[in-house]
Amino acid sequence: MGKRGNFKFMGQYAHYLPGWGGMFVLLALLAAGAFLGALAVIIANLIAGQALPTDLTNLISYPLMFIPAMIFASAKSAGMSMSSNGVRLDSRHFAPLGAALCAIVAAVGTFATSFWADGICSLLPEMPDSLKQAMDSLTKGRLWACILCAAVFAPFFEEWLCRGLVLRGLLAKGVKPVWAIVASACFFAVIHFNPWQAIPAFILGCLMGYVYYRTGSLKLTMLMHFTNNFISVMCTRVDAFSEMETWRDVFPSGVYGILIAATLIISVLTVLAFSRIKLEGARGNLDTVPSLFDEK
Repeated sequence: MGKRGNFKFMGQYAHYLPGWGGMFVLLALLAAGAFLGALAVIIANLIAGQALPTDLTNLISYPLMFIPAMIFASAKSAGMSMSSNGVRLDSRHFAPLGAALCAIVAAVGTFATSFWADGICSLLPEMPDSLKQAMDSLTKGRLWACILCAAVFAPFFEEWLCRGLVLRGLLAKGVKPVWAIVASACFFAVIHFNPWQAIPAFILGCLMGYVYYRTGSLKLTMLMHFTNNFISVMCTRVDAFSEMETWRDVFPSGVYGILIAATLIISVLTVLAFSRIKLEGARGNLDTVPSLFDEK
């Protein structure tokens, strides 16, 4: 489909197609990045002469967590670009729905899926206080800092990694789509480090993986991720929702049950809507990028 609609930034990773082993390499690099981010926060606190607020240090540590993986993937892609074809991270396969309708359906489907997935989390034991404090720093701190970290940084970096690298790589390696989507969703869940976030992350990861498989659009999964995280941040600013742990805390049990059923139906309709997009190959709608040698 040519180069239209693809980030120039994303182009430098097109030739790196991680398989099963590559997933674990990326996970190890993410752990190294988390250490790098923690070290940067310690240095920032020393320079400031005090412990900086967590919502601000998140803006330092979170992006740094992805730097080792980005450097590694860029170097691997550059090395492979002369001899092998790549796969575009971001494509535009929206027919017959169209880009605008895909965006609307994806956003609505994301909220619906997040709602009923939250019902599963309501069955878990109460979240530990230390974890509550960590999550509050992402949603209840300064509004601008929370939006930047949770609704801008997270959709960009996590979609680049989980759908743009892991899912794209597995599909390109010929892994059966259902297993590639499930594996990338598991990867997405693991990097959230706790079951209260991992369970909805896995469920949403499956939906976003399917949308990526059908459309090839990383921008669209970033929008879905943004929708989920932005709503989470903004709910903490509404008095009726600010102290809730799950949606069950807000609605009467009968109403809550009806909403769970309704949002489940919306999720199914979302999947059916994207199933109308015709697949161009076994690996889904992912566009090939020729090697530099072939381009010459």
